[in-house]
Amino acid sequence: MRTFVVSFSGLDGAGKTTQIENLRAHLAARGLTTSLLAFWDNVVVLSRYREGFVHKVFKSERGIGAPDKPVNRRDKNVRGWHVNFARHGLYLLDALNLRRVVQRARRGGASVLIMDRYIHDELANLPLENPLTRSFVKFVAAIAPKPDVAFMLDANPDAARARKPEYPLDFLIDSRQRYHRLASMVGMTIVPPLPLEPAKRAVEKAFADKWNSKQLSFEHDTASAA
Repeated sequence: MRTFVVSFSGLDGAGKTTQIENLRAHLAARGLTTSLLAFWDNVVVLSRYREGFVHKVFKSERGIGAPDKPVNRRDKNVRGWHVNFARHGLYLLDALNLRRVVQRARRGGASVLIMDRYIHDELANLPLENPLTRSFVKFVAAIAPKPDVAFMLDANPDAARARKPEYPLDFLIDSRQRYHRLASMVGMTIVPPLPLEPAKRAVEKAFADKWNSKQLSFEHDTASAA
């Protein structure tokens, strides 16, 4: 079988890191090798310059927010037609680079490639109420590699902000709605805002269902070829 691709998306503070670590341990215990890539570090085009731009122009604070140390981030929560116009072009470049990155990662031989965030997290930041933007989203989703499982970890905005205080609550509420709309557009597996252990089991089950389905498809194709 080719490398199985899993992506995790969702609000900041939704628990992506925790679920990724749990899934990697779960798969390792079953003898499957995994490779982990972070979308911002390994995929985003000109990430260093884009980060420098938001700090210099938007005055975004550096660091990761924690309950005892809030951070005032100003990047994806900055709106305006000129900003959205630039995002369309940058996200298209990221999608094209994502194809190259995933193809290269598949040659690494790991059983499962796990992506910490994906192109979905960028597309969810666009004005999806705009018909032209929705057409653009469908186009980008078509050219980007489709994960075998694309998780969207849902989260209560209040709880997410309490865990990771970086963005205003009204932005998180709006962002959550966009994620749900995007999930219905591109076909993502939504994990509802559950307590930690039930959420882990939901991720493991969804992975197993897709993995087993892929195995059966592979065995059927191999038998047909023989």
